[in-house]
Amino acid sequence: MDTPPPTPTPLPPPGTLLGELDTLPDGVATMGELPTEPGSGEAPFRYVLLRSGTEVKAYVNRCAHFGVPLAARQDLLIFVPHTSITCNVHYARYRWSDGTCVSGECDGVGLLAIPVVVDTLGQICVAPSP
Repeated sequence: MDTPPPTPTPLPPPGTLLGELDTLPDGVATMGELPTEPGSGEAPFRYVLLRSGTEVKAYVNRCAHFGVPLAARQDLLIFVPHTSITCNVHYARYRWSDGTCVSGECDGVGLLAIPVVVDTLGQICVAPSP
């Protein structure tokens, strides 16, 4: 089934707090969202944090194949710890380490990575663009 590519998602500005390292279990993919201004009509910015030891990867919670969320709720999020994360709508599977599609109808595309830094207090924040 051919689908148009999803429209780009603007990332939050550098310094935006996405989470705390000590609240993320190692090897778990954890969903999060940033609230919007009341009455703005904008959808919340949804993301997924993946922790491997002290390293954290962050991706927009949006399937590269069809543009739908990887999961609507945390309990529906499909992942293999430290290995992959899978869209629960079309079952496109993405590599944990870099968001690259490894299986399904997402060949040649990947998850939109969010550059993050973990500061000395364990806060996970959007990093400046390289």
